[in-house]
Amino acid sequence: MEQILNYVKPELLILAVVLYFIGAGLKHTQAFTDKYIPAALGMLGIVLSGIWVVATCPMSSPQEIAMAIFTAIVQGILVAGLSTYVNQIIKQAGKSE
Repeated sequence: MEQILNYVKPELLILAVVLYFIGAGLKHTQAFTDKYIPAALGMLGIVLSGIWVVATCPMSSPQEIAMAIFTAIVQGILVAGLSTYVNQIIKQAGKSE
């Protein structure tokens, strides 16, 4: 887990927690089956990371715009993966062997 945290921007760590709770909420609704929750969290993570990137990064050249898009996608996937990882740790810790 420490290796994943090296790649996630510190400002976006809270987003992993938010996505975890959103995923837990989606699990209790009838709108999503369990297999679609990680994909939904991934898309939501990318969108929310994109909002953060747009708010914090200058985008005056095509290169900066491309980097902002890349950063939003990578950070979104990482925070969604981190939230799913935490969910699995909690599930596995609750199992008796």
